[in-house]
Amino acid sequence: MTSRFDVVVAPGVLADHRTAQEVFSRALERRGELGSLLFPANQAELRETLGKLAAAGEFGYLPAVPADLDAQDLPGAPASVVRIDVDKRDADRSPCVRRHVRGRGIDGLRFAVDAWHFHRARPVRRIAYGADPDQRVEVRLPRGPVGATHPVAVLVHGGYWQSRWEADLMDALAVDLADRGYVAWNLEYRRPDDHGWDATAADVAAGVAALATADHGCGVDLDRVVLLGHSAGGQLVLRLAADIADDPAAPVRPALTVSMAGVLDLHVADRRWLGEGSISRAVGGRADELPDAYRRSSPIARLPIGLPVAVVCGLQDSLDLLDLGRSFAAAAEAAGDDVTVLEEDGNHFSVIDPDHPMWESIAGLVRSKVPVPSAGSGGGRRTDGS
Repeated sequence: MTSRFDVVVAPGVLADHRTAQEVFSRALERRGELGSLLFPANQAELRETLGKLAAAGEFGYLPAVPADLDAQDLPGAPASVVRIDVDKRDADRSPCVRRHVRGRGIDGLRFAVDAWHFHRARPVRRIAYGADPDQRVEVRLPRGPVGATHPVAVLVHGGYWQSRWEADLMDALAVDLADRGYVAWNLEYRRPDDHGWDATAADVAAGVAALATADHGCGVDLDRVVLLGHSAGGQLVLRLAADIADDPAAPVRPALTVSMAGVLDLHVADRRWLGEGSISRAVGGRADELPDAYRRSSPIARLPIGLPVAVVCGLQDSLDLLDLGRSFAAAAEAAGDDVTVLEEDGNHFSVIDPDHPMWESIAGLVRSKVPVPSAGSGGGRRTDGS
């Protein structure tokens, strides 16, 4: 991959360049990377610039036309492109698009830098667990001796269950956990705005179950698996933990399930209209309209979970999320669950930022419950995925 990240902005996409330059420069500086925003003046200059970058390696592109890139005769295709759309649009599945950052406004430039940076630092191995492009896992392997057996950290991203938020939100944690000796199993799933609520829950379950059969690229220890879900992902992993606890035939049983700033009471969250109604949009209706769906899906309604859980929240996060986490933890403890609570200074995203002090505390909690063995020590229930 190229050693710099250049992003081409098609003519007419941005009325003013200053904000984009500021966002892009800060993002590059934070990651210690080099790159430029390029603003071709006309279509001829755009095609020339795209052709040069496509020949050099991966680059970023903010197109003016909403069509997929394979319909735009991108010069030099197939190339590796991080596509950025500041507006909301469907995912671009063109072969040349490695990552599509969409619907995140001008801040999408920051996410694009991170997507390029973390792929450059530790490329992923993609494993499909279904036919849809979103039914996949992005795996980063720890470095270590051939034949070693590793614990697994399953990552489930949030974003209020909306399709514009994808697995790249967890890239920084995936790289950090791989560096700590875990197989980082970053799980993408179909979101309910495109596929419905039941598809989302089914995908998270299938993506975790795939640990028992997939070709991981190394040995994994199925007795040392931790589920880590952020925000909406916190709801998803705790709901899954409850489902697994009820299923004696489940192929994977997590040693620990961690909610990081999770939405752990869907009934209260719906009544308080968190995320401007995101809960009812995701589930398909209000709690009084779909009582069975809310009962099956809301972690607090599934108590006791039946497996060890941890509830993590930053003290500067949403007061409602902090309140829901505390209410869940108290009720889970009263129901007899093994519950750990971790609260420290931090906001909603501090819990998934390896550069924030709070992440070191979370990583320490994970290590205490799901340890990484020293070299040469034995593991538990091993699978090579073969």
